[in-house]
Amino acid sequence: MYLSPTLEKAYCEDKMTAREAQRKAEWIAFGPVVFQASRIMLKWGILDMLRDADGGMTMKEIVERTGKSEYAIKVLMEAALCIGTVMLGKDKEHFELTKTGWCLITDELVRVNMAFNHDVNYEGWFKLEESLEEGRPVGLEHFGDWPTVYEGLSSLPPQVQKSWFGFDHFYSDNSFAQALDTVFAQKVDNLLDVGGNTGRWALQCVAHNKDVKVTIMDLPQQIGLMKNYTAGKPGAERISGHGINLLDKNAPFPTDKHYDIIWMSQFLDCFGEDEIESILSRAAAIMDKDSRLYIMETFWDRQKYELASFCLTMTSLYFTAIANGTSKMYHSSDMERIVNQAGLKVERMVDNLGHGHSIMICEKQ
Repeated sequence: MYLSPTLEKAYCEDKMTAREAQRKAEWIAFGPVVFQASRIMLKWGILDMLRDADGGMTMKEIVERTGKSEYAIKVLMEAALCIGTVMLGKDKEHFELTKTGWCLITDELVRVNMAFNHDVNYEGWFKLEESLEEGRPVGLEHFGDWPTVYEGLSSLPPQVQKSWFGFDHFYSDNSFAQALDTVFAQKVDNLLDVGGNTGRWALQCVAHNKDVKVTIMDLPQQIGLMKNYTAGKPGAERISGHGINLLDKNAPFPTDKHYDIIWMSQFLDCFGEDEIESILSRAAAIMDKDSRLYIMETFWDRQKYELASFCLTMTSLYFTAIANGTSKMYHSSDMERIVNQAGLKVERMVDNLGHGHSIMICEKQ
């Protein structure tokens, strides 16, 4: 199995002491309450108060500032002390913020992940075991009766939609600038954006290149959301939509024009291996020697930092319980194998874009 040098150091040797291992095991056992207590500390503004308080705050001061009961604050603060988001000052009476607490406040990635896990995933993960055994997103059922989250995305509660799109956009948006330079290093007249979602990438393309035309291919209901999102924005007249159910193996890719680039960003991780092969085979069918397929993904094995791999492999379980029951954040060698099975081959890889994205550039065999 290929691993980046950083991951090889992290995942090929157990360096913990017995005491450290025991603490981590208990941390896992109480993981759900660690998450919820920390989330509530953020929501109630307690960590912000401690950050802004010179010399910390006493329990009584926190009760007065929040307006919550002494009991509620006491159980939260005692838990936070053991979690490590707060610490006691020298007088053992004043609570102060720790570095971990500071990260919870200031790290945008942490905040995005917490909102996503609470609003989208938390209840559904109770059904993770059933999802793993049945190969379908059993945890999605508390939101609605859809086979995958994508059919129901436009019908999810507003806060759930906000956290879902916030998570999706955070990871992709931070890679777009570098990806644009890679894609438009050559002349591109027509770009097919497969799984283009709300059109954020398409808008970046038409802003970056005054001549390119972008066709977004996605579910019909998603095309409706895209048209609403892009309406009136600069370059929107060069963006069109093509509604398709990509899970229908008989649904062909459009042949109305020659597409120089077929673009798939954070898209193939939404499908199982057989489905990916079907999608890529249909993409290959409309390609010629001058066409290129760009797959931008956060491959967990190619990450520069171990923490990124942790976030990605945990996100795989969202796909298991909530999204569709069959997909994941892929290892790059698995994706390359599927690419080859679909009649394509990897021409080159571009790594370390934004928050850990890679672009796999493919040509027809």
